[in-house]
Amino acid sequence: MSATHTSNRRVLSGMRPTGALHLGNYLGALKNWTQLQYQYECYFFVADIHALTTGYDDTSNIESNTWEMVIDWLAAGLNPANSTMFIQSRVPEHSELHLLLSMITPLGWLERVPTYKDQQEQLRDRDLATYGFLGYPLLQSADILLYKAAYVPVGEDQIAHVEITREVARRFNHVYGRERDFEAKVEKAIKGLGSRNGTQYKELRKLYQEQGDAQALEKAQAMLAGNARLTLADRERLQGYLEGTGRSILIEPEALLTATPKVPGLDGRKMSKSYGNTIGLREDPDSVARKLRAMQTDPARVRRTDPGDPDKCPVWDLHKIYSDAETQAWVQQGCRSAGIGCLDCKKRVSDVLVAEITVIRGRAQEFEENRDLVKAIIAEGCEKARDVARQTLEEVHQAMGMNYR
Repeated sequence: MSATHTSNRRVLSGMRPTGALHLGNYLGALKNWTQLQYQYECYFFVADIHALTTGYDDTSNIESNTWEMVIDWLAAGLNPANSTMFIQSRVPEHSELHLLLSMITPLGWLERVPTYKDQQEQLRDRDLATYGFLGYPLLQSADILLYKAAYVPVGEDQIAHVEITREVARRFNHVYGRERDFEAKVEKAIKGLGSRNGTQYKELRKLYQEQGDAQALEKAQAMLAGNARLTLADRERLQGYLEGTGRSILIEPEALLTATPKVPGLDGRKMSKSYGNTIGLREDPDSVARKLRAMQTDPARVRRTDPGDPDKCPVWDLHKIYSDAETQAWVQQGCRSAGIGCLDCKKRVSDVLVAEITVIRGRAQEFEENRDLVKAIIAEGCEKARDVARQTLEEVHQAMGMNYR
C-alpha cells in the first residue's frame, strides 16, 4: 500500500436525489455513513448529475428532492462538524475531470461494467442509448479520484465500479506520471526532507529496490507520510521514485466493503419507491405501526395455529436488524411451534423500529423549520469540497500539459 494510502483516511460516497428517504435507504447506506464519519475523513455528496443519466427527460423534482434528502441525512445523524456534505453539480470540477478522463478511457471498459446492461434491462421504458448513461461509471470514477479518496464504501455488487476507477487511475498515471524533469524535481524534494531524512530516504529506497526489503519500503512511506513540510505533489513524486514508478497523480481507491442488510418492503420484495412498499424515515409513527401490522408474512401461516418458518417471512429480516438474540430466539421457537401469532411477532420489532423513526422524525422537523441552516451547511460543504477538487484538477492540468498561461 502506498504512503498516500497509509496516511489517507478519506472516504467518498454519494446518493442520487430521490427525495425523502425510506428505511431501505437508511439501513442500506445512510446508517453506515453516520458511523464512518467518526472513523474517517468523509465526503458525502448529492449525485444530481448522476440523476440525469437515467432521468434527463424530467428534472422538475431534482431541486426539491435534493433538499428533502439532505434533511434526512442530517436527521439520521450526519454531522457537518464530522463530514463534508455537498452537491455534485456545484463543484464543476467533477464534470471537467470526467471529460478529461474520457479522453483516455477505452470504450470497452465502460461497456463491460455489469450494471450497464443490467440497468438497460431493468429500465426498458427509458431511452438509455445516450453517452451520459454509457459514461456514468466514468463519472463515478471522476467523483472518487477528484478527492483522492482512499476508500469507497460499497456492497459486493458495486465492487466493479471501484475496480474501473482503479484502472482509470492506473492508466492516467502511466500515461502522464512521467512528468518533465521528474528526476530533478525528485532531487529537489529530497533536499526538502532535510539532510538527515534525505540520506535515510535514499538508503531505504536502495534497500527496497535492490533487495526488495519490504520493511525499508514501509519505513520510507511512513517518513513521507509524517513529513508536514512536503507539498502533496512532492510527496507523490517521492512515493513514485521510491517504488520505481512515476508520480502518482491520481490515487487508486480501495473498496470499503460494508455489510448491507436485507431490508424487505411491506410486500416482501426489496423496499423501493417504485414498488410502493416503503416505510418513510419521516413517516407518522402510527402509520408505520399500521403498515407493519399488515406486512406480509410466511404464506404457510394461514391460521393462528399453523406453524411457520421465519426464514420465509420478511418480518424475520427486520428482526435480524432490530432484535436482540433473546428476541430472535423467541421468534424462531414461537413461530415454528405456532406458540406466537404473527401480530405478536410484528409487535416486538415494530416497537423498536417505530422508536427509531420517531427520533429521526423529530430531528427532521427541526431542519424542516430551518431550511436556511440546511442550505448554509451545504454551501459550506460545497466550498470545502471545491477547494480539494481545484487542487486535484490543477495537478491533472499540469500532468496533461494544460497549465499554461
